[in-house]
Amino acid sequence: MACPNSDFSLSIRQRTPVQLDAELHCKGGELLALFGPSGSGKSTLLRMIAGLSRPAAGRIDCGAACWFDHLKGIHLSPQQRSVGYVPQHYGLFPHMSAINNVMAGLSHLSPGQREPQARAWLARVHLEELAARRPAELSGGEQQRVAIARALARDPAILLLDEPFSAVDRATSETLYLELAELKRQLAIPVIMVTHDLNEALLLANRIALLAGGRTLQSGPPDEVIARPVNEAAARQVGIRNIFDGEILRHDRQAALTWLQAGDKALACPLAAELAPGARVRWMVPNSGVRFRAIARGDLPASHNCVRVTVQSLLTLGDESRMTVAMDGGAGTLHVQLPVRLVDELRLEPGKTTDVVLRTDSLHILQAAPCDT
Repeated sequence: MACPNSDFSLSIRQRTPVQLDAELHCKGGELLALFGPSGSGKSTLLRMIAGLSRPAAGRIDCGAACWFDHLKGIHLSPQQRSVGYVPQHYGLFPHMSAINNVMAGLSHLSPGQREPQARAWLARVHLEELAARRPAELSGGEQQRVAIARALARDPAILLLDEPFSAVDRATSETLYLELAELKRQLAIPVIMVTHDLNEALLLANRIALLAGGRTLQSGPPDEVIARPVNEAAARQVGIRNIFDGEILRHDRQAALTWLQAGDKALACPLAAELAPGARVRWMVPNSGVRFRAIARGDLPASHNCVRVTVQSLLTLGDESRMTVAMDGGAGTLHVQLPVRLVDELRLEPGKTTDVVLRTDSLHILQAAPCDT
């Protein structure tokens, strides 16, 4: 049932025991990150993909193989799906050595094939010299690599990782990120990773799926999801705080711009011709779209959106400063993060008034959604 170099897709809907309305897609050789808060359905979906839980309705496909279809009565077992599954705390047998833990997952091979296969995978995760050690004698990162070696030694159709970095410290995580990124490039199978850490998802994933309350809010390349969240719920999930009310003024199709009213300021954003003038909307701008240095550098022609702001608060954390600044004209309050060196260079402090540019291509009008009302 393996599906190397093939796509994975899932469409699941149910009301009980856990409400789900999810759509997922992942190509062979890609990593899809399932991102969302606790209780959003991430681990439940992973168990359904693995065949450990049965959905009420929907379909799961890997390549040409159908793993689940409630209409056709198809529900393949985990063994039939050939899934490589790494649980959150790795699931290693404490009384077994690393090599025996990997061999324990190779019951489908003849006894003479198991040890060479296990040693080969331990070598691929750089643990060949620790093959005789038991889990208690390994660090958290080493235990994780043993678990990944065991999952991949079966030549699975898909690799599932349930919060793989939650049990290790930040320094170890940084090393494991690099190793997983390297390993991902070598694999021809879909990799699906559950995480509640947005930075992990942005660093490692080819695609990210935002989940909330068992529902897929949005799925796509990470930079697209961050820059163009479909609605306010998705925007807030990825940490966007600069969300404001506005009204559509007019469209300039020749310049591919839409003008919207924000307070007493007219701001330009990418064309949204489907919205009628007078429509009330919610719009957002990410931190990267707020430019403090643009005016000093003479970059104003690159944007129509010059806004006067007053610094309200300033908090310095390490080499980064977090500020709130009030936009003149009642447009709202911006939350921004700047390097300390830039704050010092511009002499920013509470009460200071200055000008910023809101990048035209960074302003984004959010779609209305049931969760927004």
